[in-house]
Amino acid sequence: MLVFDRSFQSPSSRSDMIQDLLTRSIEKRPSTLTFQGRILYLVDDAARMRRQLEDGVELELDEEIRSLLRDQISTDEITPAYICYFYDETLGEFPYLGLRAVDRDSGRPTFPVTRGSVKEGGFVCSVAGKRRGKGSSREQSPYAELMAGIRVVVAESIERIYNENCQNLGILTTNDFGVIDRVRAGEDIPLEVFTRGKDTITREIIEHGGLFEYNVARLQGRTTPLLPESLAATGAGGMATGTAAEGAEGAEAATEGEVDPDPAHDDLELRQLKGSGEDGPLGDQDPVGSQIAAPSQPNPPAELAEGPARSGQASIGPRPMTVAEKVFASHWVVDAANEEVGVPWVRPGEAGFFRTDIRFSHEYVTPMSAIFFEQKVGPEGKVVDPESVLFFRDHLTFLHKAMTQERIEEGLLDVANQLEVKQREFAERQGIKLYGEQKGHRMGSVAICHSKILEEYAEPGQLIIGSDSHTPHAGAIGAVAFGVGTTAIFNSWITKDVRVQVPKSFKVVVDGTPPSNVTAKDYMLEILRHPYIRDGHAIGQIIEYAGPAVEALSVDERATMTNMAAEVGAFTGIVAADQRSVDYLVNERGMDRDRAQELCKGMQSDPGAEYVKIIEIDASTIRPMVALPGDPGNGLYIDELAKRAASSGVKVDQDGRVRIDIAYAGSCTAGKKEDMDMYAAVLREAWEESGNGVHPDVRCYIQCGSIEVREYCREKGYLELFEAVGAEFIEPGCGACINAGPGVTGSPDEVSISSQNRNFPGRSGPGQLYLASPYSVAASAVAGYVTEWEPGVPVEPAEPRKPEPTEPTSPEPVGA
Repeated sequence: MLVFDRSFQSPSSRSDMIQDLLTRSIEKRPSTLTFQGRILYLVDDAARMRRQLEDGVELELDEEIRSLLRDQISTDEITPAYICYFYDETLGEFPYLGLRAVDRDSGRPTFPVTRGSVKEGGFVCSVAGKRRGKGSSREQSPYAELMAGIRVVVAESIERIYNENCQNLGILTTNDFGVIDRVRAGEDIPLEVFTRGKDTITREIIEHGGLFEYNVARLQGRTTPLLPESLAATGAGGMATGTAAEGAEGAEAATEGEVDPDPAHDDLELRQLKGSGEDGPLGDQDPVGSQIAAPSQPNPPAELAEGPARSGQASIGPRPMTVAEKVFASHWVVDAANEEVGVPWVRPGEAGFFRTDIRFSHEYVTPMSAIFFEQKVGPEGKVVDPESVLFFRDHLTFLHKAMTQERIEEGLLDVANQLEVKQREFAERQGIKLYGEQKGHRMGSVAICHSKILEEYAEPGQLIIGSDSHTPHAGAIGAVAFGVGTTAIFNSWITKDVRVQVPKSFKVVVDGTPPSNVTAKDYMLEILRHPYIRDGHAIGQIIEYAGPAVEALSVDERATMTNMAAEVGAFTGIVAADQRSVDYLVNERGMDRDRAQELCKGMQSDPGAEYVKIIEIDASTIRPMVALPGDPGNGLYIDELAKRAASSGVKVDQDGRVRIDIAYAGSCTAGKKEDMDMYAAVLREAWEESGNGVHPDVRCYIQCGSIEVREYCREKGYLELFEAVGAEFIEPGCGACINAGPGVTGSPDEVSISSQNRNFPGRSGPGQLYLASPYSVAASAVAGYVTEWEPGVPVEPAEPRKPEPTEPTSPEPVGA
């Protein structure tokens, strides 16, 4: 049945807020486009990059250049974090300043792009390889490109959030390399080249030149209103009866999470993901298109599975749904003007607008969104339903400890501090709750945004959007939570909804009983090295974690897995609600048990729900893992590290061990209560049983995710323990994980081990960053080298190699 949500503002108050928008003239782009400008190939060759930027050399896309196109370009490289202190057209001076390219003479990585060189070079089209725009959801990256003159982005595959941000801003994106010659020649290019295969909403956003312009046209009734298949036949709500998946055939699934029903296209897509110029049969590869829809095998507690669907949740209809699809169905905006929300069921590929329960942003994004809001809506405009909007000052509270003196003298610290001012002033004008810096205490944030959302706000069945790629953290409680860009946040302030094409889902089933020293982080490092993820098939999909080993995890540990859906490249991650979810809501939130039971009721996947892939993992075979520097997917068992190091050029000591300089324990991924329990268990055992604290060669930092976690540590006696063993406890905030606080490396030779979520180049300074579980990070801090922890087995410290640790040279932050 159709479920209606009556929580939206009345039509009259909504009309008052947008009256000016209802009369604005909005024009579509012309049907053909021409571009006057150069092509910039982002290649892994510093000399060729400089020749394009400094000497005006025009490269030809031959096989050699195609093979040199940079893959895995993260938004950290497009706009390093210190560049994101700017939030206006000044960003056009900075795109690609963090892009690494190899100096072919020395073999060392270098940074060939300088300030203003892209803008001054007259480039209109930028070309890259696979997984362009991975990492953070920051919209400063495409906005910097746009302000530098880039109008067309070409890549073999494009990450969902980055691609959506480009579309929202008006940058055209494509996987069609044939466009390059047409741009160079100044030919007329049909707009249809960039809209082909897109769902109707995406197509119309592109046609209108951006999300805001499209939304104005939508509010004026000048766009195509679509219904999902479950309502299309009835024409409910007085809307058109076309399906919301109309036009999805041939969609670029790997780039946006759009569904492509054509297996032949999946074959082509896999070849593209594997590399250019690869033809012939796929051999033993397992392309997405070959995966048959597999039924789920849910095992919810009886008290949660029985009974009718809760209010606001779509009931089980003709099509069985995954838990994420149920959330999308219950939040589909059928008719905003008449406050109609909810449909019987949805299927992957259907695109629509979805009512949000929570919208949050932090100081990297709020100021740019506020600028857009004031410029496009007007300085007196009011945000819709400010009670469901939250702001956070969490990313830059420790910035002065990480910024170099040179950057401070350039005025960048002052520029960065203006982000806080702009967010605070906008929050005050709009009546929006701001979790800012701590008052009357040591410096630090009240909470990291993801941590606070899960601790206090997220509920099973909710739809949550946030301005950070790790927004899926809240999926641990059975919510659909995903990151969006600045423009999507800004538009949600006007409409309270967000556009989504319902993604495919794949499921990871973790069975078996893990060893006592194996954690959710180890599960994730195992998952991240699976070929399905490593080859890019999971991009834009929903990852549902299930199985007995996942069900046995606490909500804190589940949050480690949903948080790292960002590293998978997934749309979001989710764990079905169960009795542990109920207990969390009751014990951690103080919620009435009956209400908690009602929220969790039915929030499990239906029998027969479809997945494009089911990955099965036996937890009993997993040992403590570590990811080698450069990518979270570089996972291996810690006990294999010495052997791998010998063959991969990793620097080791005479005993074959990777010595460390820094152990950083924290971040949103690993700054939760249970993470603190793990650090304390290892450090207490080493201290009380062997008298060992933090190794004299190691600087150890432990950073929590919120003041609630800090107070938990105080109550448990952890703060005294951490001080006794020589670890520095840091107040809440985004620190070393984004190169913006204590714990960063200061030189390429320094080695760090961390329990954070990603280790892309430059992520936490210029050094070598290994990822591991909280247990392993704490054990390594005591040992002085990368090692695992086994309960009851003493950690053997290495011989000190220097008398006293020295403070590193503070590098500049690279981003969230």
